[in-house]
Amino acid sequence: MNPVFWVKLYLFTIPVFFAIDMIWLGFVARSFYKNNLGHLLSPDVNWPAAFAFYFIYIAGILLFAVRPGLEAQSLARACLWGALFGFFTYATYDLTNLATLRDWPVLVVVVDIAWGTVLCTLVAAGSYLIGMRLG
Repeated sequence: MNPVFWVKLYLFTIPVFFAIDMIWLGFVARSFYKNNLGHLLSPDVNWPAAFAFYFIYIAGILLFAVRPGLEAQSLARACLWGALFGFFTYATYDLTNLATLRDWPVLVVVVDIAWGTVLCTLVAAGSYLIGMRLG
């Protein structure tokens, strides 16, 4: 797999991640986060920061989950590493917030870590399948 393959896969993975996360943040869990973190939420999204996160995080999913899956030609491996990547990264964020921010809800920690695990599993699976077609 050459660099052109990875650039294409990265570009195809961006809308996969964005669509899944926007469904969660915009519809499924919108009121959950507003009810639990409303006192901390900005009235407007800082889109440059959000996009920086998305671009960096997607590279991480490709490197730590999709690449091992493609190398092994195993969707299960991509999903496993995606789940682990999501679990560890979201746990880092949420547990750091719980440790350092006043009134960070434990319920948010649990739900958000679960979401990160599911999100990265789904994105790794989708990206793996796209990668197999690009192959």
